[in-house]
Amino acid sequence: MILIGRYLSPFVRRVAATLHLYDLPFEHRPLATMGEDRDSIRDLNPVTRVPALVLDDGEALVDSGAIVDYLDELVGPERALTPRAGAQRRRVLKLTAVASGAAEKAVLTVYEKRFRPEEKWHAPWVEMVSAQARDGFRWLDGELQGPYLTGETISSADVMTFASYEFVRAANPQLFESLQCPRLEVLCNEMSQLDAFQRSAPAP
Repeated sequence: MILIGRYLSPFVRRVAATLHLYDLPFEHRPLATMGEDRDSIRDLNPVTRVPALVLDDGEALVDSGAIVDYLDELVGPERALTPRAGAQRRRVLKLTAVASGAAEKAVLTVYEKRFRPEEKWHAPWVEMVSAQARDGFRWLDGELQGPYLTGETISSADVMTFASYEFVRAANPQLFESLQCPRLEVLCNEMSQLDAFQRSAPAP
């Protein structure tokens, strides 16, 4: 398998960490959606987004949620980080969705400040999406039930939360300082020591 996209993206890192946690071998190609890589990514995903996962038969899967769902199926229900059914599955899916949504809002703040001159920033919009990201992370902070979000074992919700939280730390320090999520800070510091997350760390 070939994973397309840079690890700074929380969605690419989510998939990479999941692959490592499942001990699934893959090649990583850190292509970017901007610049000379754009056409190559569009050939895999018509909306030119990462991640994409190219399977051994050449089929390309897109969207981190769909890719992780495929990986869960590949390793089977005993190893999958998302429960197969029941209340626990619904909880993991909800936590994952909030972490993903918070990441998407954080990405918007980064794009606004990176690609538009400051005099063209629309401050109310930037604050709105920043508040949405903060609210998501603070809700997740309040939902932490033990060592991990759902208790004693790691789930897909933890992987997405870690990738999202660490993206904000790296890409928008000002927003990160405003999060005030002490329990998520402990969780992510602990998770950062695990091999799967060290091996999927963004390049300096």
